[in-house]
Amino acid sequence: MFKWMCRGGLPAWEVVGLPDISIKEAKERIKAAIKNTGLKLESRRIVVNLSPANTKKEGSLYDIPMAIGILMSNEKIKHINLSDTVLLGELSLDGRINKINRCISYCT
Repeated sequence: MFKWMCRGGLPAWEVVGLPDISIKEAKERIKAAIKNTGLKLESRRIVVNLSPANTKKEGSLYDIPMAIGILMSNEKIKHINLSDTVLLGELSLDGRINKINRCISYCT
């Protein structure tokens, strides 16, 4: 689970909640994907909180949920309830979502 916040202030982007290096690199992948879809993000302070905070997170599985959350927070897409939703796929730099293998194992 994650929460996000976008607000005014000095532009910055932080991911908290024990992310590994691949998740910290996600901000560059997400920025490129959003830019290449034609959407523009204003310069804001973005904080993404991955929970639970005491569990290490790794891999690119968080890219799509973080991108969707940031777009909703910036009012670029409609706010929807995602509390019972799993978003799986690989976010490409051009903004497309590519399929992944073994997605059933992520849903259990």
